[in-house]
Amino acid sequence: MSSFLWKDWSGLAAVRRFDAYSEREYFAIRTTAGLQDYSPLTKYDLRGPDAKRLASRITVRDVTKLGKGRIAYTVWCDAKGWVLDDGTVQVLANDWVRITAAERWMHWFHDLSRGFDVTITDRTEELAILSLQGPAARRILNPLCAFDLDKMRFFRIRQTQVAGIDVTVGRTGYTGDLGFEVTVPNAQAGAVWDALMEEGRPHQIEPIGLDALDVARIEAGYLLQGCDYHSARSVITAARKSTPAELGLEWTMDLDDREIPCVGLDALRRERDQKTSRWALVGLAYDVPALERLYESYDMPPHFAPEACRDAVPVYAGRHQVGQATSHTWSPVLKQRIALASVHPDEAKPGTRLLAEYTVDFDRRRAPVTVVDHTFFAPDRKTSVPGRESA
Repeated sequence: MSSFLWKDWSGLAAVRRFDAYSEREYFAIRTTAGLQDYSPLTKYDLRGPDAKRLASRITVRDVTKLGKGRIAYTVWCDAKGWVLDDGTVQVLANDWVRITAAERWMHWFHDLSRGFDVTITDRTEELAILSLQGPAARRILNPLCAFDLDKMRFFRIRQTQVAGIDVTVGRTGYTGDLGFEVTVPNAQAGAVWDALMEEGRPHQIEPIGLDALDVARIEAGYLLQGCDYHSARSVITAARKSTPAELGLEWTMDLDDREIPCVGLDALRRERDQKTSRWALVGLAYDVPALERLYESYDMPPHFAPEACRDAVPVYAGRHQVGQATSHTWSPVLKQRIALASVHPDEAKPGTRLLAEYTVDFDRRRAPVTVVDHTFFAPDRKTSVPGRESA
């Protein structure tokens, strides 16, 4: 326990890493499997005849078009189209939808529920989420699960049992790898955790902390609220706010042929039609030989630790700042320093050469980077299904 490093996550103590360094946990995600507790995520159950209609009102997804057992990644916005938060919508039944989020939204959801036949329950304190991620995840979970996971497609969810305990299992995750998330009542979460760790022992499973997860989610191109974007509720100026399109999330929006208009729909349509997005989400690949020469000029060896940095740094085209890199890390699997960045749309074309601020020995310099797709790592195993395709 003495080597554990902790941090606050929504008022709860969460492990950053289980050892002095996080490399072992990271490589478990990418080569075997890692297990992590996501319980601090907020969870809201919408139940009643209008559950899917209310979820469509709240989020930019048209949830009325999603069938039972589907999960969708989504965001929700204020009336001006600024993003408030992101999370998942899980359709557990035609009259039962669960929304996960980073922050608390009970009052917002309740205000929007007027006129809908639905009951909203905050399940955050009742339910734990255990995330099993990595190439061996299916082989570990399958023997414990009452449902054949070989038949589960990506972004599907099912009520079943794990180790004889009633749970929901969703094929999702925040690592960009093969993975499953098990939602279980808090009182029984320890038993499910122990069963997964015991079953995973021959597969070299590791408990995973937030530091290793941070590196993996950057490789996957996944955004983090409070880092790659800020909730419109928590900032004052429009310059700090973002629309879904500015975050590269156009694919999450259903703007046409909706039964229920979402909050901010008019503003989102106007941005799309008038092409007024101020930013574009991109990936940046650093010129590693140039970084090595930069360190050499200080008579220092290169320092490329697999640790995520959440400090935003300027991105330049020549002498002019054209954006900011918000999450950056060394990727062990890609052998590359990478970053998620927001840049002006004119600078977002893949192959564009830019400069990003880079600090060596407390001296701020500029390092050459190339614009690339922000999804750096997406192995086929993340979405593939063994054998026949089945929901």
